[in-house]
Amino acid sequence: MSPSQTFTARLVCSVPLSEFTKHLEFDMLGVKRFSFVAGQWLSFRQPKPDGEEITRAYSICSPPVDTNRFALCLNRVQDGFMSNFLCGMKEGEEVSLQGPFGDFILRPPMRDTIFIATGTGIAPFRSMLQWLFADEAQHQGKQLWLLFGNRYERDIYYHDEFMRLAGRHSNFHYSPTLSRPDEEWQGLRGYVQQHLTEIAQGRSDVHAYICGLDKMVEANRELLKSLGWDRRSIRYEKYD
Repeated sequence: MSPSQTFTARLVCSVPLSEFTKHLEFDMLGVKRFSFVAGQWLSFRQPKPDGEEITRAYSICSPPVDTNRFALCLNRVQDGFMSNFLCGMKEGEEVSLQGPFGDFILRPPMRDTIFIATGTGIAPFRSMLQWLFADEAQHQGKQLWLLFGNRYERDIYYHDEFMRLAGRHSNFHYSPTLSRPDEEWQGLRGYVQQHLTEIAQGRSDVHAYICGLDKMVEANRELLKSLGWDRRSIRYEKYD
């Protein structure tokens, strides 16, 4: 398959994750196996009622498997045509897309790795982690941390899934943190960068992957560099 080729995908499952966020699963029509690398993204195309064609990119949140299915984790953006179109799709409806694209992917050789995300920035990391833990040879027993920041507990997408993953794999350390927690919240509090130093300080030969809004990405990049990290060990993808 060529990334520049236009494909048609059919919605097969739509699951609310929060008031404004959905988990969407699609089948890619006309192909037996949709090939991509965990961490890559797709470009969706849809005409507006006035005829203008809108194109938007979204990370794949499912792991590469031997099927034609993929999933997205998508926020409805106020006045955002494409996000509202996709979140408003009914099962069986279709959309055009191109891809996969992007090099925000796991870099060999496999090292101990810190994943840092906020909001729907969790999408590429869900893809990566599900792929890594599908086969022990893929994670090679390396220590893996997921530092996942949100405002409220209801916004921790795939929380139960990551808890189960941590319960099954002693080398996976899951740390959700909330900036506006309820009194009952027993986990970490504050922004992700407030908890990164504890994980990253004094570690060498470690990779960090950061995904989220621009200010969060920059804050964590600068923190890691201040701890003496080589910038080549820090990979990131920013969302608008």
